[in-house]
Amino acid sequence: MAIRDVRVLGTGQLLELDRKLRAAGGARLEQSLHRRVRRAAEPVHRELQRAIRTNPIRGQGGGRTRRGGGRNGRAHRVAGLRESIARAIRIEVRNRAGRPGARLWIDRGRLPIDQRSLPDRIEDGRWRHPVFGNRKRWSTQHSRPWWGPTIRRMEPHMRREIARVLDDTERRIRG
Repeated sequence: MAIRDVRVLGTGQLLELDRKLRAAGGARLEQSLHRRVRRAAEPVHRELQRAIRTNPIRGQGGGRTRRGGGRNGRAHRVAGLRESIARAIRIEVRNRAGRPGARLWIDRGRLPIDQRSLPDRIEDGRWRHPVFGNRKRWSTQHSRPWWGPTIRRMEPHMRREIARVLDDTERRIRG
């Protein structure tokens, strides 16, 4: 199962509110809505990061140590796979005409090139790779799905929060 973007987009209530905001000319209302929708998505964002950071991937440890680049050529710690993925999770809030909403996604451009397919593979539960690039020796890694279960658990919370924000904003427009 591939990881999908999570989006709360284009619902009738969001579209109607977007029209009313534009008609009211309320740039401050629009900024407030944007900020509050982002705040509603932040707990889901933190949970996704926690889920990947604590995912028990068997067969390989957390960070790597690399020589050079540090002071006096000393070894320094490089972010591990789980930490790299956690840092790449993003929130995007849109207020564009006809497409208002919130989206949680993994910015694969922020991952090292050789790790860009790994969020999907971790979600699938297993993947194979050569040991330290040696194509004669392969290792199988095992993990638990993390994106789907976290989203299913957190989605009702996010929808409730966004509905509350939308209701408050609509009251301010009418009021």
